[in-house]
Formats: sequence, C-alpha cells, structure tokens
Amino acid sequence: MTVQQLESVAQDIVADARGILAADESTPTIGKRFETIGVESTEDSRCAYRALLFTTAGLGEFVSGAILYDETIRQSSPEGIPIVEVLQGQGIHPGIKVDTGAKALAGAAGEKVTEGLDGLRERIAEYRELGATFAKWRAVITIGDAIPSRYCIEANAHALARYARLCQEGGLVPIVEPEVLMDGAHDIERCDEVTTDTLAAVFHALHEHGVSLEGMLLKPNMVISGAECAAQAGIEEVAARTVACLARTVPAAVPGIVFLSGGQSDEVATQHLNAMNALTGSHPWKLSFSYGRALQALALKRWGGSADNVAAAQQALYHRAKFNSAACSGGYTRDMEGELEAA
Repeated sequence: MTVQQLESVAQDIVADARGILAADESTPTIGKRFETIGVESTEDSRCAYRALLFTTAGLGEFVSGAILYDETIRQSSPEGIPIVEVLQGQGIHPGIKVDTGAKALAGAAGEKVTEGLDGLRERIAEYRELGATFAKWRAVITIGDAIPSRYCIEANAHALARYARLCQEGGLVPIVEPEVLMDGAHDIERCDEVTTDTLAAVFHALHEHGVSLEGMLLKPNMVISGAECAAQAGIEEVAARTVACLARTVPAAVPGIVFLSGGQSDEVATQHLNAMNALTGSHPWKLSFSYGRALQALALKRWGGSADNVAAAQQALYHRAKFNSAACSGGYTRDMEGELEAA
C-alpha cells in the first residue's frame, strides 16, 4: 500500500460510527473461554465459533474490522468459504495479531515486554497475501508497588514503534495497543498518571521511527479505577479523564482511537464509550471501539457449542455491536438494552 492507501484504510475503519471486533484470542486463551461453557477447544470448534461471529447478518453495519489469530486467517467457514472472504463480503477489513505475547522483562520484576519482532517483516508479507489490511500489537503495562518503571514503558514503546514502522513498510495499517492494565487496587488518578506517561513515550518513539500517524490507529485503555480499588470512579469521570488524557498526549494527526474494554462488563464498556462521545466540545480523532469480550461474552454463552443456538448467539453479537456503534456518536441509552433482552 502507498501512504495514501494506508491512510484511507485507517480512516475507513473508524468511519460511520463503526468499530472493531477483536477475535484474536490465542489458542490457550480461547480454550479457557470455552471451558466456561463446557466446550472442548479444537481447531474445528474454534473455527465454528468464529465463523458464527463473522457470518452474523448485518454485522458490517456496525463493525468495520475484525482482528484475527494466525490460525483463523488461514481457515474457512463450515461452508468452505475462506474466513477472509466472509469478512470482506460483510464490508469488514480483516486484521491480524502479529505479536507473540508479553514475556517477563529482564531486570524488571513484575513487568513485561511484548515479543515478536524477529521475522515480523516476513510474517507481514504473508498476512498481506492472505488478505489482511491491518495488524495489531499489544503491550501491557502493570501498575503496582514502584512500577511501572521508566525502563518498562520505554522498552514497550520502542517495540510498538518498530512494529508500526514494519507494518507500514509492508502495507498494513498498524493498530498500536499500549494497555495499562486495570488489575490492582490503584485509583483513577494513578491510572491517569501512568497512561499519560505511557502514551507520551509511545508517541515519542513513533516519531523517532518515522511512523506515519495518519496511517495508524491507537488502541488504548480507558483511564479507569483499578479493579480492586475501593472507590470506583463513575461513568462521567472516566469519560472526562480519558478524553483529557488523550488530548494531552495523542497528536491530532491520528485518525482514530479504538478503545479496548480491558475486562469491563459489556454494558459498562458501552456506557464509557458513549459518555466520551457525548461530552461537549470537539476532539480531532474518532473515538470508537475494539472490543473482544465486551462484544462476544453473551454470544459465547448463548452458543454453548450447539449449532441449534447459532441464531441466538448472532442476535446477541448483532445487538452489542449496534449499541457500541450508537455509543460512537453519543446516541446510546440504557433503554436500548431492552432490544437484547427481547431478542
């Protein structure tokens, strides 16, 4: 892709109040999800479940991109249609997770750095041939006693920037995902501080590596209280702090910010996104979603591994995607949840 084509894809992914379905769970992770519904994780069961998601009628109205795992991008639906073609038929960009996971960072107890740069140029070329138009790399930043260290933040920022530059050279739009985890007892102020430091380091590294900001997307955490914090910040405070944090760290050239849900419940993740888009005043980037569990949880539960439940599972996904699309313009209300209950 040319620089202009990269920019066009990035803009298209966040256009028309649409967002991303993150379905890039690793084999061990999706195995744990399947355990909760009593389904054995096999290549066939994983393919059947993901094909269920991607063949949901009308999904492309609300979802513009789907992040796939290496196994999935090579698979076909039970009807024999390549998964990439299933997505393209819905008007959905196929994306691919290209990192190989977060590993212990040497010399930094309790901290991690994401690996996967070795051989990345060749993998990008292969994924382009398979039909991918964008990629994703996730870095994780843990808040704890005396962490994160500057060393950890900069190591992850450097890896994200190298990945992003390789993606753009290879013709994929990079989604840059620096996730400050919500695990822990820290308050929202501490999350705000760490998220600000992390994003500032990431954009400095992106600049140093010559990454085109117009041809990328950012996938950050929201500024939120730690999961174990006794005082949980409300919806409006999370929205206001998150937008303020982004305003001080994210250049206007970035076309869109697609939030991760990070362990939030389905409804709360939607409420937070809606509140951000309902704030008075304007911001230079589109604010959208790149949710995994917050889109899939009810669909997975309704499916339960049975072909008889496919329609019910697809209804759940369709409505959750519809609600988050509405949240992209500040038009979601809790009354809409009744549609899902009725379905």
